[in-house]
Amino acid sequence: MSATGNDIVAIAVIFAVAGFVKGVVGLGLPTISMGLLALIMPSPTAASLLLVPSFVTNLWQMFSGPGLRPLLRRLWGMMAAVCLGTWAGAGSMSPQYAPYSTGLLGLIVLLYGLSGLLSFRFDVPQNQRKWVSPVIGGITGLITSATGVFIIPAVPYLQGIGLEKEELVQALGLSFTVSTLALAVNLVHLGAVDKSLAWPSAIALVTTLAGMAAGQAVRLRIDAELFRTLFFGGLILLGIHLALRAVV
Repeated sequence: MSATGNDIVAIAVIFAVAGFVKGVVGLGLPTISMGLLALIMPSPTAASLLLVPSFVTNLWQMFSGPGLRPLLRRLWGMMAAVCLGTWAGAGSMSPQYAPYSTGLLGLIVLLYGLSGLLSFRFDVPQNQRKWVSPVIGGITGLITSATGVFIIPAVPYLQGIGLEKEELVQALGLSFTVSTLALAVNLVHLGAVDKSLAWPSAIALVTTLAGMAAGQAVRLRIDAELFRTLFFGGLILLGIHLALRAVV
């Protein structure tokens, strides 16, 4: 990627906004950054820019909870399936599939916005989670491989299996970290990761962290429900735009 001054400004603004949202609501970084970056660059480049800020922020989130080992025992099947699904879809972000990738990204962003706005939750009985969990992981992995977004259906599923608040935050960090590493393997194989991304990635990381700090600072001072409504409503509009862009 040969980044111009305008590219750097756009990257800085996009990741600052995505970081701010993550600071306020605890998630949204990959969805917002991929959704907005897809408007100005190819999906493999956008996903490659996401790797460093996603890995750093989610690694911290993964280790900041009450107990990682019990979560790993509980979710290892899902995490393994995320990796297998992602690697099974290797190549689906190649240039020849660009319109399909953008269209699917739009649909995923739209679905995520709708599920958040409608407060949709999975309700999976305890005795079925042993086999449902890997299925959810595999589907998430396949979607990740094509879009660079690892939200659907992993997030609604994790929100619906009875985790306590701090456990849920840590489980999301675990899921996003595993998805980021699995996606990185695909992008390296695709040749989308190279040293030209070092400077833009550094800008993305710094602005993401700055945005997160700002979001955390104002989290208790704003109407959380109003913010969530605006956030998910904005994702719906962005998803519709991306989906239409892929077919028009």
